[in-house]
Amino acid sequence: MQPRLNFYQASPEIINSVRALNTAVNECGLEKELLHLVKLRASQINGCSYCVDMHSREAREDGESEQRLLLVAAWQESPLFTERERAALSWTEKLTRLAGNMVEDEDFDQARAYFSDDELVKLSVAIGIINVWNRLCVPFRSIHPVKELAQTG
Repeated sequence: MQPRLNFYQASPEIINSVRALNTAVNECGLEKELLHLVKLRASQINGCSYCVDMHSREAREDGESEQRLLLVAAWQESPLFTERERAALSWTEKLTRLAGNMVEDEDFDQARAYFSDDELVKLSVAIGIINVWNRLCVPFRSIHPVKELAQTG
């Protein structure tokens, strides 16, 4: 699969703003491990292989287990995630699949049981920014790092 467009080159000003928001999310105070799980799950839902690869690699580098990374796709069935992580993953699914799926009061109450108002805003922005990256990488076919490795090997 060939890249369609290099969005960094095509519109550097707006991409620099996206990158700045991404940096703010990474430094917002939410646990790094939680952010990795959220980014990975949203990217799985959106079918963004570039982001799935990148965020699973980053999570491994930060000490996340291979088993938990593999089970993010089936987190509801796995006992390996804390209640806070489960609430974040559920919130990630709700916000990533907004079309035709209302975020109900029970969804909000579940998330709010594990996150302060401030944290819930930060978590929602984190979900939003990974969805922005997915919406850039998927249609423009960002160069997949695995493909680069396969071509050189």
